[in-house]
Amino acid sequence: MAATSREPPRDDDVYDEAVRGTCDDASLCKRYAVSIGYWKDPYIEYFVRQPKERKAPEISRGYYARVHGVSQLLTAFLKKTECNCQIINLGAGLDTLFWKLKDENLLPKKYFEVDFPTIATRKIHNIKSKPSLSKPIMESHSGESLLIDAHSLDSSRYAIIAADLRELPKLEESLKKCSMDPHLPTLLIAECVLIYMTPEHSSCLLRWASSTFSAAMFVNYEQVNMADRFGQIMVENLQSRHCNLVGVEDCRTLETQRARFLANGWETANAMDMMKVYSCLPPADVKRIEALEFLDEKELLEQLMQHYCLCWATKDTCSLGLADIGL
Repeated sequence: MAATSREPPRDDDVYDEAVRGTCDDASLCKRYAVSIGYWKDPYIEYFVRQPKERKAPEISRGYYARVHGVSQLLTAFLKKTECNCQIINLGAGLDTLFWKLKDENLLPKKYFEVDFPTIATRKIHNIKSKPSLSKPIMESHSGESLLIDAHSLDSSRYAIIAADLRELPKLEESLKKCSMDPHLPTLLIAECVLIYMTPEHSSCLLRWASSTFSAAMFVNYEQVNMADRFGQIMVENLQSRHCNLVGVEDCRTLETQRARFLANGWETANAMDMMKVYSCLPPADVKRIEALEFLDEKELLEQLMQHYCLCWATKDTCSLGLADIGL
């Protein structure tokens, strides 16, 4: 019998696979930080096994600042809109935000997650096999029967969509099928997502969002100050894993981070590096987390935090006061 030859993977397939791998890296770091006590998340254990190796304290503190900063902006948006809104989590990975918002009685009208098909499929499998995950979805569901198959999930309050963010017509079609409402105030979240898209693709995504929703806020967490030596080392480390940061040009400075939003239809844009975000955290919380683990070199923490940022932009034709939201 003749041997069959497999077609070698294309460069873009290798790249997309490497980007998908960053989902596992982030999830493991979050699971470790939760296990140490940085913040509470009773749902992450259903998606991620406890990592075997310790994570460096500066990594866990960085994730704490990231989770807390995004949460502050999100909670402020929910309060401004009185939860009469929708959330679209772009590149959501194994995020557990839907379940935490339900526990806090802060669910929006609908919560959407978008990610690569392989990640969406994996997440749906976990939900179907873990009652602690599926039960809250059923409890929040009303109306017609819940739709769930291997690649998509759609209930009245929560949807998981398998899509490529570079293919906007397909993305929009999938969101509309799951009852996305362009007239509802909308919060879009992207964490370490845009930097893996070319500036052209990310600009198209930002322009699509600003033109689709009349009132919206976009929260973006990712790298910044990437032109210095520390930033270059970060780029080289990821390149060695076939993970080129093709969107790094927009991450040169806080100003370039803000500028791309303003150039693509957003009315306001703010950005601060994570060291600044860390300094804005409640002092009692900072004291608590700094007592969890001894940090030998604070300089490394500062360097790391200065190379990530939170950026948030608003468009508010409904005069909801979204521009007032800050840390």
